[in-house]
Amino acid sequence: MLRHSFGRNLHTMTKSTWDTDALPEGDDKVVAVRQMFDSIAGRYDMVNRIMTFRLDVRWRRKAVRLLALPAGSRVLDLASGTGDLCIDLAKAGYKPLSVDLSFGMLAADRSGAPRTQADILRMPFPDASVDGVTCGFALRNLVDLPAFFNELGRVVRPGGRIALLDVGIPKNRLVRFGHGIYFGKVVPKIGGLLSDKAAYRYLPKSVAYLPPANDMVKALVAAGFADGEHQLLSGGITQLLLGTRS
Repeated sequence: MLRHSFGRNLHTMTKSTWDTDALPEGDDKVVAVRQMFDSIAGRYDMVNRIMTFRLDVRWRRKAVRLLALPAGSRVLDLASGTGDLCIDLAKAGYKPLSVDLSFGMLAADRSGAPRTQADILRMPFPDASVDGVTCGFALRNLVDLPAFFNELGRVVRPGGRIALLDVGIPKNRLVRFGHGIYFGKVVPKIGGLLSDKAAYRYLPKSVAYLPPANDMVKALVAAGFADGEHQLLSGGITQLLLGTRS
């Protein structure tokens, strides 16, 4: 069952909110992200598999493995999309709950996990009510990343774990150059051919929203994850944030 639970009142805006060269900010960004993912939900999984050469499957499975929670643990998958991480969580013996701002994504969710539509900066869950949290490739789409980490610190019980994936910027100069061409030029063309051209022009640019890794780790520690750590995957094209609630 889908449940509507928005953390703020958002006015209706047109596609031009995200179909632009400028990166939106504030409430405009919230609306833009929701509209964009509504528009690409139908082919989202297919495009992901093609443009990552199925590496996205490996990244998600590693994130789930590094949660290292007991079987039966209740895990929120935030910005859950079509449910890929929920499927992996269930296979690992966890009880996932799918949470996303985009109704289009939730409608396309094929995981079978319970679903709720919510702003993950203001989640409709009690304090210390879940054992873990995953989030796949959505940190850059959030308006306020420290506030998100604080919200994780609120809903995750002491001893609970988080595993957060997002795109990265490789440290190796040659790898960074090649990845920049692929992610900035080739991915938008693939997305344009198979899905929505404007959305896949926006996605590579959205990396600019992400702060440096050290800043994210410091924010995690401040939010109550004292052992917060950062890992680079696949040469740095993807990054993973991990932590245990103190």
